[in-house]
Amino acid sequence: MNKKVTDILQRKSAHLISITPGTSVIDALKIMADKNIGSVVVIADGIYKGIMTERDYSRKVVLKGRSSTETTVAEIMTADLPSVTPVDSVEYCMQLMSDKNIRYLPVFDKDSIVGIISINDVVKETILSQEETITHLRDYVHS
Repeated sequence: MNKKVTDILQRKSAHLISITPGTSVIDALKIMADKNIGSVVVIADGIYKGIMTERDYSRKVVLKGRSSTETTVAEIMTADLPSVTPVDSVEYCMQLMSDKNIRYLPVFDKDSIVGIISINDVVKETILSQEETITHLRDYVHS
């Protein structure tokens, strides 16, 4: 039952929501609210540049008294997140997120970004995996 990142990606929407670095923070927030997501991928000329999260907004705009309409995504996005691949384990992702105190991980297949996973995704996958294990054990005991 060793769950992989690919298991999470299959459960999520396949469509990756992305914006450009020059997008205003307010427009990025509108997209995030509209799609009910906590982060958005930043891409320039087809190349991954980073992600903008609600945490980036609260810490780098709100707390610093900056303008959401005048500040661009490039000014506040997180560009140095570690990345994972579809074959990495969910346990590895959980450890990485915990060690680095981060909530999101970009997922790359070779050089292309194929998705983003959140701490919520990792927790949900872990719970599902435990529920499956319990079901298997229950079936085994009753057989």
